[in-house]
Amino acid sequence: MVPTDSLAPISMELTTTCMLLFTISYVSFLLAKLVNRRGNTCYMIDYECYKGNKAMKLSTEECAKIVSRNKNLRIEDFKFLLQTMINSGLGEETYGPKNIILGEEEHPKHADSLLEMDEVFFDTLDGIFARSNISPSDVDILVVNVSLLSGVPSLTSRIINHYKMREDVKAFNLSGMGCSASVVAIDLVQQLFKTHRKKLAIVVSSESMAPNWYCGRERSMMLSNCLFRVGGCSMLLTNDRARKNQAILKLKCLVRTHFGSNDEAHSCCMQVEDDQGYGGFRLTKFLTKAAGLSLSKNFRVLLPKVLPLWEIIRYAIKKGSSKINLKSGIEHFCIHPGGRAVIDEVGVSLGLNKYDLEPARMALHRFGNTSAGGLWYVLGYMEAKKRLKKGDRILMISLGAGFKCNNCVWEVTRDMNRPNVWKGIIESYPPKKMESPFLMRFGWLNDESMGFIRPEDISQLMLASG
Repeated sequence: MVPTDSLAPISMELTTTCMLLFTISYVSFLLAKLVNRRGNTCYMIDYECYKGNKAMKLSTEECAKIVSRNKNLRIEDFKFLLQTMINSGLGEETYGPKNIILGEEEHPKHADSLLEMDEVFFDTLDGIFARSNISPSDVDILVVNVSLLSGVPSLTSRIINHYKMREDVKAFNLSGMGCSASVVAIDLVQQLFKTHRKKLAIVVSSESMAPNWYCGRERSMMLSNCLFRVGGCSMLLTNDRARKNQAILKLKCLVRTHFGSNDEAHSCCMQVEDDQGYGGFRLTKFLTKAAGLSLSKNFRVLLPKVLPLWEIIRYAIKKGSSKINLKSGIEHFCIHPGGRAVIDEVGVSLGLNKYDLEPARMALHRFGNTSAGGLWYVLGYMEAKKRLKKGDRILMISLGAGFKCNNCVWEVTRDMNRPNVWKGIIESYPPKKMESPFLMRFGWLNDESMGFIRPEDISQLMLASG
């Protein structure tokens, strides 16, 4: 039998060794976490939204001209378009493609598409380079996302050529990613930042409307003409901590969810041709349901990362009798302005109030659904209203074809009140009255007597009313 006093030194040695190993492990964990966090740093230095010119505005008069040119429409189609525009949430100062306004929607040219993109790209990028004092030759990473246009050379090549960027710039051209593509592009940059230190990245988000105007009469495809408008945004990002004083936002968390395995969700937003061979974008009634389901799946991963633990526990205990309080960890809600129905549905499901939804509703009213660029018009509204203060957290909710829900949370690194795309018009928002100008001008279409009038005569009446 071994004496107990002889085991004491061994026991003490084992205890010391265990404590030492624990300390080493804990320190290693903290160092690994610190290194990982440093690699994940993503700051936004600047962003710039595109604003079209007066000649591109789709007033009620311009809309009447465009609709009246479609000889395929019948009285019931005119009524449907009127009701859709009334319910859309759009005003009459949104911007349309120049070739559509000029009456060339049935025979779009590739040159029209490129011209449309060039104006968005170079207008926004010129603003960013001038304001940030960063040269195009300083850019290390370039990501462009335009879903409905993929030419050769790529759109990234057009930007590289225009600004004479460096030969080693890492360029990525994303297409087909839908309205949530902007967050996809930011995620790509964030992943690249993990292995490339002290870099500058440009993300350009827009959509090609010029070649994608629908000229048929299938209602699910006519919707896109009523909602989508010309717009876009460019962003300047970095993982260089030496530039953090230039930053306005810091990315805290980003989660992507793809609901494409569900057949109805996959087909609710799809580029197709109708039975008559007219190309366009089909939006089905399942869209709002797909948005809700994908948002729910996304939040299961995202919210535990951004909300305080006590709120997660409270919700788990009271699940079914109480909604989760997003405002316990989020101050601002930047919702994709895809349409009034989607904004309202998200607002109800998340328990948001009129103040929370105002930026998305006003961005939709003034600029329409600008696809992947839409989130940044919403952010611009918040900034123009001087809502964004240092330390505030912004939840960006993006929904797009696929079906995808890509969300992220930003932290405001300094008070934001710079002039932006809302300059000169923010004082008039929100409007005192949100009456639809289309109802006031074309409400007579709902008169029962219209059923006895020929479509061509209705077109003439619309032109006279517009």
